[in-house]
Amino acid sequence: MLTGNLSELAVALNFNFFPIKKERMHTYRIEIKWGVVFTLMMLAWVLLERLVGLHDQHVDRHAIYTNFVAIPSVLIYCLALRDKREYFYGGTMTYKQGFITGAIVTAVVVLLSPLAQYITHTIISPDYFSNVAAYAVRSGATTQAEAEAYFRLDNYLIQSAVGALIMGLLTTAIVALFFRKHPEEVIGEPIA
Repeated sequence: MLTGNLSELAVALNFNFFPIKKERMHTYRIEIKWGVVFTLMMLAWVLLERLVGLHDQHVDRHAIYTNFVAIPSVLIYCLALRDKREYFYGGTMTYKQGFITGAIVTAVVVLLSPLAQYITHTIISPDYFSNVAAYAVRSGATTQAEAEAYFRLDNYLIQSAVGALIMGLLTTAIVALFFRKHPEEVIGEPIA
């Protein structure tokens, strides 16, 4: 008999107040882990850029060297898909499963990108915007007003989220091609 407790009523009606069940969260644990790893790598990369002077005295070279972050970025997506294939799908994974895995990693990165940008521009490199704006004006690429309007935290919050979404899905589409493995390819392989 129910005593009027709301949770007992929910159990009796087989109703869950939380749409994502605990088992379902376990399903996405690998993607969440690699999304967090990716975000931490990005913060470490930004710190490295600042330490070597790409955010101040060598800001003129920043646009070139910042692109090398693509190497650890792709590596993390590779590790994420391999992790999901080996430890969730039992050694096999279709392209669709790989793409969905990478898309979920990307979603985690997109969700964490505003926090990462805030940490970047308030803690790691608080002078970045003023330095890069001054360089853009000095080099003749833009006017002072345009530089001040462009190099701002609110713009970078949007750019980082959109950039993470586009680049994450593009990387996923390519990496998933290399990490698909059908069951017939696994037969005969030694179990580690």
